[in-house]
Amino acid sequence: QVQVVESGGGLVQAGGSLRLSCAASGSIARVNFMGWFRQAPGKQRELVAGILSGGYTNYADSVKGRFTISRDNAKNMVALQMNGLTPEDTAVYYCKVVSALREYWGQGTQVTVSS
Repeated sequence: QVQVVESGGGLVQAGGSLRLSCAASGSIARVNFMGWFRQAPGKQRELVAGILSGGYTNYADSVKGRFTISRDNAKNMVALQMNGLTPEDTAVYYCKVVSALREYWGQGTQVTVSS
């Protein structure tokens, strides 16, 4: 069984910063992909940032230059540093882990940015 647990969400004013963390544990093989998705009310879930085991990263255009994704392969952990937050970043943020062609999702953490 694999567990994916996020932490670090909360309420912040526009222009502020938050750091999200995610850890995958349990009977998990080599992790290929780790990433963050978000879903705002009434919208589809979208990719925010992803990182492969070799370090290649991918960002949504809306967060480029503001968010930074990083991972610790040895610990199966991924973090998302979010700077310059705007109300448009308000959403539930989900961590996704891909290992041996299987996907695992966390329960989500709420990020709310006030104007």
